[in-house]
Amino acid sequence: MRGCRPLGLSWPAVEDEQGRDASRLQLYAYLQPREHHHTYLAIMRLFTSTLLADLSAGEVSSALAAAERDGLIDIGESHIDVVIPRLRQLVEWGNLVHGRRETIAASIAEFQQGSMRYQVSKLAVRVQRDVDELLRVPEGAREVSRELLPAIERGLGELGEALAVAVARGQRDPGSLPARRAREQLAERVTTLFLQHAELAATVRDFYAYLGQILTRHHLAPEEIAGFRNLLVEYIQVVVEDVLRYTPAIAGALTALASGRSELLRLLRPAEQLGLAVERTRGRGEADWQEFTDWFVDRPGNPSQVTALREATTRAIGALLATVRRATTGGGLLPSRRAELVRLAGWLDASTPDRAHAVYAAAFGLHSARNLLPAPEHDGDDEHTPWADGPALDVTVSVRGRGDRGARGRTSRIMDDPITEQGLLAQAREADELREAAAAELAAAAADLDGTTLSGAALGALCELLTLAMAQREGASDPGSATDQVRGLALTLTPAAGTTTRIRSKSGTLTLRDTVLGISRVATGKKVRDAR
Repeated sequence: MRGCRPLGLSWPAVEDEQGRDASRLQLYAYLQPREHHHTYLAIMRLFTSTLLADLSAGEVSSALAAAERDGLIDIGESHIDVVIPRLRQLVEWGNLVHGRRETIAASIAEFQQGSMRYQVSKLAVRVQRDVDELLRVPEGAREVSRELLPAIERGLGELGEALAVAVARGQRDPGSLPARRAREQLAERVTTLFLQHAELAATVRDFYAYLGQILTRHHLAPEEIAGFRNLLVEYIQVVVEDVLRYTPAIAGALTALASGRSELLRLLRPAEQLGLAVERTRGRGEADWQEFTDWFVDRPGNPSQVTALREATTRAIGALLATVRRATTGGGLLPSRRAELVRLAGWLDASTPDRAHAVYAAAFGLHSARNLLPAPEHDGDDEHTPWADGPALDVTVSVRGRGDRGARGRTSRIMDDPITEQGLLAQAREADELREAAAAELAAAAADLDGTTLSGAALGALCELLTLAMAQREGASDPGSATDQVRGLALTLTPAAGTTTRIRSKSGTLTLRDTVLGISRVATGKKVRDAR
């Protein structure tokens, strides 16, 4: 039978794409928390701080010496014998590539490495640029660049005029100087327009990501309430109003420009192809313009980002109002426990370690456990880290606001699943048939237990009755009995000195010393009803 393969997809292509993704993700390996990640970060900043950096291991070592004196990296990380393995590791990850120029070795270790020079790869430059930008981002909200909306509207109007001029001059004389200047001005308008839109979209995403982070907070400090109220009433409202005000004009300009988009892309196409895989500037492809249009214009089944922005704003306003109301009124029907938890945290912060343990145990009733097993391995980073500096633990809303762990809300509706129901009934019937067969086998073997070999199911049923009978005995010399009212089996244990009972099965032999075992049938409730 031939394997099924999706149309238009080949397995080697998928494997090649997965391999490429894996190799690209290795570019982030030097950022993982490890013993020497500060050194890797300093090396990558050194290579990305200059255009076309081409450095040897000795030059990198000299540059790292200054960082070592400033305490940015550990002592000894700038030594040439340490720098060379770091550079080789970065080459293995794909962040650096070997240069082509030779250099004069400054040490025997550098000479043994072939006096190699290093350069930074293209993708590694992007990774390091994003990393430095991320580390510079403050914790607060990012301001939305609302002033870009009228600039985008004007840019689309100017782009339409520039396109008409470029088309007219190109039809008269495509190779003339005015025609080339018209194409350059057209490319300038497109590049500026897409840069403005990219900045606007990035600021909107970052602002609403910060807003979503606020909505997860259950309690607000008193000094934060005024700031969030202004954020709610003024800033969000102004941003949404500006977006809704300029969106119709921008959508109209994009609709008018759609008919001439193919001519626009033709004029922006370079006259000479270099034969290389060149990453084009945004705005030079059909997909770029479609993404730009989808940000402002709705399509059937594909709402625009403006619509998503309006819906997200509505949800955010409701959630922020609830948060502010909860913080100002005490959190609903029951009083808030925030003040008590803050007071307890102050006690723990001011206590000695022994006193803190006692306060914690008294507050939560979580006393130390007594265990005779060896202590488990410590699952933290450092057992000497104070609790205030350790990882934070999320506390559920019910504990923060009400001080209990009880579930709230109505019970979920039970879904009707006939297929699962029939499957469970079939399993129950099969298990019932097996137990009935085991009971019948035991009843048939009751007359000659020593000469019968029981099956595993029959032995299991016997052991269940035997356990119940032995549990009813008050002493080793007392008799015992057990009855299975469902299957109609009764088992009796009678002490008899010198008597040995052996019960053989496929799993082994059960030996009962000084005991006589009896099995008999009894009338069950079902049989009595059938007889009536």
